[in-house]
Amino acid sequence: MAEVIRMPLLSDTMKEGKIVQWLKKVGDEVVSDDVLAEVQTDKATMEIVPYVDGTILHIGIAEGEAAAVNQIIAIVGEKDEEFESLLEDAPASSDENNEASAENSPKGNSKEESAATEAKTKEVEVEKKELPEELEVVRMPLLSDTMKEGKIVNWLKQVGDAVVDDDVLAEVETDKATMEVIGYAEGALLYQGVEAGGKVAVNGVLAIVGPEGTDIKPYLDQILSEGSEEKEEAEAAKQESSTSKPAAVAPQPKSTESKSASAETSSNERIKASPLAKKMAQDKGLDLQNLSGTGDGGRIIKRDIEKAGSGSGSSLGLASFDLSTAKEGHTDIPLSQMREVIAQKLSESKFQAPHFYLKISVQMDNLLNARKQINSVSPVKISINDMLIKASALSLTKHAAVNSSWLGDKIRQNHHVHIGSAVAIDEGLIVPVIKHASHKTLAQIASDANELYEKAKTGKLQPAEFTGNTFTISNLGMMGIDDFTAIINPPDACILAVGRSVPTPVVVDGQIVVQNIMRLTLSCDHRVVDGAVGARFLSTLKDYIENPVLMLI
Repeated sequence: MAEVIRMPLLSDTMKEGKIVQWLKKVGDEVVSDDVLAEVQTDKATMEIVPYVDGTILHIGIAEGEAAAVNQIIAIVGEKDEEFESLLEDAPASSDENNEASAENSPKGNSKEESAATEAKTKEVEVEKKELPEELEVVRMPLLSDTMKEGKIVNWLKQVGDAVVDDDVLAEVETDKATMEVIGYAEGALLYQGVEAGGKVAVNGVLAIVGPEGTDIKPYLDQILSEGSEEKEEAEAAKQESSTSKPAAVAPQPKSTESKSASAETSSNERIKASPLAKKMAQDKGLDLQNLSGTGDGGRIIKRDIEKAGSGSGSSLGLASFDLSTAKEGHTDIPLSQMREVIAQKLSESKFQAPHFYLKISVQMDNLLNARKQINSVSPVKISINDMLIKASALSLTKHAAVNSSWLGDKIRQNHHVHIGSAVAIDEGLIVPVIKHASHKTLAQIASDANELYEKAKTGKLQPAEFTGNTFTISNLGMMGIDDFTAIINPPDACILAVGRSVPTPVVVDGQIVVQNIMRLTLSCDHRVVDGAVGARFLSTLKDYIENPVLMLI
């Protein structure tokens, strides 16, 4: 799905950015960490990174021209993909919104009220101090469409430390992944918004950078109060558009490695470790210096921490318990950002979308036999879930109403099929998205799914890889679950819950035979999908599963 790239907020005083040079042109292929353009702000000339993969479909601002903060400057998507609707849906610029607000605001009833308001405004203006230009306020960026705040996992710079513009200041846990925040400022770190473990709201003050020894106390209250005002503006902008991209964030998979107090050798050499591995090591009391990494370039990753924390693998046995020593107790586990958002989104989905459920049983023997034959020649191992993704994608092309979203004042029927496949990880549930699944072979789906699942488990998924779903599958069959109902994953209209395949006696032509039977449950949003529509979709899906050769035609 096409993604819009907007002019990011690169400094606390920035209102617009001037395109100095485009480093990519329409038709060029880009990956998430490519530099699209150089932008001149009121502070410096900086680089814009798309954080999505695809082809440049549109460039909206010419070199030498300026774009307001949050204005669309480019669109990236699949080659020849339609993108004009994104330009039509673009929100008004901040200036236009301010003018509209001024026109719609209530007028005073008297000259006295107007004079009093003007006097109050001047009084506030007098109280405000002019901030030194050399002070740079680093704010919490918006890293996903559902993010409201970020949790500081680890400060990589401490107050007083020298920083340059590409230094990583902190590791931040969002509702989706752990990311690195770059300050894009030079000087000394003068202020940290919260300690490690604390949370900062989107656009809240994360840090302040400036000349070493600068006394920021005279300006701190003003900076923090302005931050709260800008937070409200950012929340409004977020509601207008969920596709704006952060420019001051480096995703964890990139080659830049961070240096932390807990991960430094005595010679200040950097230890290569993922943020998730660092957090797990800290929780388990493990010293990263004593561990060897099995990731790329010797990077310490999740499985290395799990292996180190498992000890020598003592065997299980019977134990006797002294009841006289038994005590009551409990452990309160703080909510992670991901768990908070899961709770919020699913609560909203359950109580706002009127759910109803359709159940069907499908015979799996033909699919299991077909999978065995396919895997004998396939370059990548095909799973049952891969085949269910393909069958669902093909079924959705025949039932557009199921491949839809409720948008409040309209229903959007998607012409593309992006299948979300729910994955359970330690921090909660995340849904990687297999894009254009209806156009991919089983081998392509399996390859894409395996890569996305591995990224999900190691905290490396990028926003473009867990957004844009039009339908979701939640499969608990591999965990021995017979059947269950799932809560719809917004913005989808439906979610398919998959149970296990069980040898079951059934009657065929008057004879009792044993067949492998799988139970499927389709949760539907009744605002979008009626019972008959959902039933026809399941009937088509059943045909594909029981006659898998249809998927290969």
